Amino acid sequence: MSKITFLGAGSTVFAKNVLGDVMLTPALQGFEIALFDIDPVRLKESESMLNNIKKTSGSTCVIQSFTDRKEALRGSKYVVNAIQVGGYDPCTITDFEVPKKYGLRQTIADTVGIGGIFRNLRTIPVMLDFAADIREVCPDALFLNYTNPMAVLTNVMNTYGGVQTVGLCHSVQACVPEMFKHLGLSTEGVQAKIAGINHMAWLLEVSKDGVDLYPEIKKRAAEKQKEKHHDMVRYEMMLKFGYYITESSEHNAEYHPYFIKRNYPELIERFNIPLDEYPRRCIEQIGNWAKMREEIVNDANLEHVRSHEYASYIFEAIETDVPFKIGGNVMNTGGLIANLPREACVEVPCLVDRSGVNPTYIGNLPPQLAALNRTNINTQLLTIEAAITGKREHIYHAAMLDPHTAAELSMDDIVAMCDDLIEAHGDWLPKFSVV
Repeated sequence: MSKITFLGAGSTVFAKNVLGDVMLTPALQGFEIALFDIDPVRLKESESMLNNIKKTSGSTCVIQSFTDRKEALRGSKYVVNAIQVGGYDPCTITDFEVPKKYGLRQTIADTVGIGGIFRNLRTIPVMLDFAADIREVCPDALFLNYTNPMAVLTNVMNTYGGVQTVGLCHSVQACVPEMFKHLGLSTEGVQAKIAGINHMAWLLEVSKDGVDLYPEIKKRAAEKQKEKHHDMVRYEMMLKFGYYITESSEHNAEYHPYFIKRNYPELIERFNIPLDEYPRRCIEQIGNWAKMREEIVNDANLEHVRSHEYASYIFEAIETDVPFKIGGNVMNTGGLIANLPREACVEVPCLVDRSGVNPTYIGNLPPQLAALNRTNINTQLLTIEAAITGKREHIYHAAMLDPHTAAELSMDDIVAMCDDLIEAHGDWLPKFSVV
């Protein structure tokens, strides 16, 4: 019996999408689904929810919960990762509140920026523990990483974990449909090509019947910019740099030095930037969980419709040898994107079949796009250097190279802020040496 292990199975809604999809896929019937989470209550809730879907769908998958991670992984063919280390309270609160004392404001803080750096530093040791278990009990497993910060964690698992890892993000699938809907355009018959890095990949080509759609897109976007809307940062970046970005405006506002600026406070209002957006979402989700628990955990007649998540389609393509195209985060091996560093993790189209996940060659990005990507890659690579070497100075380097942080704070303040964050996170972080 083939096996899929889900790490972080207490993420009940996400487990419903990914594993509910598995149970609706004919080629995956009979698979063992192994659930693991450090929260026994949430683990039990997810198991109950999945068994309800199993009953209503008639699936022959076998669902089992584990409190021993290594046993959950043993013999797995596929591993799905959806953990969050430290959660909203205390770690996300710390990632937002300490920088605020220095006048540094954030929106999401889960990718780069000072929040992304520290989210990485507390997550990487856990991921490397996963990797050690995988090498021991399921060395040939394909590891699908859904956890942010996507680029760094996927890079670490491949480069230092010795585990075949592909990072998966929703922003590629959603990019064209959501933008076209907002601009009043039809996606029927549209061809698109997307590549770059996670959360900053680029819609490089978009056409229909051989006609470039960018002129019409930019015309409509310029008109939209005359009034407030939810996507003003991305439209502004497209109008200034020529191409649309995959991830949302609230994310991209903090990836660049142009939008959240103490000396230009009017930009927050002008570009409709939702500061402290992620903590707001966390509080809302926590508040709504009691109602959601009744709807998805305690409903014995719970049904599921296959979602747009890539995981089940990847498994299906490998099992059936019927190709499927995804946008995947993979190492830039051989220079898939020729003008980005080869040690970086890039997001490119990949073809999946029985041979596995096969990334496609892109070549050079337009120079301004590669330059923007490199500003974020710099921080990603220095964060990895800090995590692997244990040197505090590389945390400082990562923060000083972050575009938003560097645009707002002096080097001395960046160092002091990092020290404060290290102290505030306490045992959530490993110990870093001071040179």
